[in-house]
Amino acid sequence: MDTVFIRDLSMDAVIGVFGWERQVQQKITVNLEMATDIARAAETDDLAHTLDYKAISQSIRAIVADSQPQLVETLIEQIASTIMRDFDIPWLRISIAKPGAVRGSAAVGVTIERGERV
Repeated sequence: MDTVFIRDLSMDAVIGVFGWERQVQQKITVNLEMATDIARAAETDDLAHTLDYKAISQSIRAIVADSQPQLVETLIEQIASTIMRDFDIPWLRISIAKPGAVRGSAAVGVTIERGERV
């Protein structure tokens, strides 16, 4: 199985449990690896036979804009399940980071893997 990835997809989100976090947008960063077979796409040179990372990125941005959860855990599960369903992805690994969320750290966040890598 091959991997298509999106690295350091940065966007603003309303996310957090504290009152002030519900009033501002904070920067989050998404990293995503998705299992797929690129052989047919490579053979045909046709985007229709691979994962369209632009469409996937737009989907992630839409989920983040519409969701506004308190927890990163909630957001990451929403993104994972939507991307797997809408783009027929058998396996993915996704991380969401909140840079500067904890004083003294570069970022905090969550990484999950879903599905089976065949």
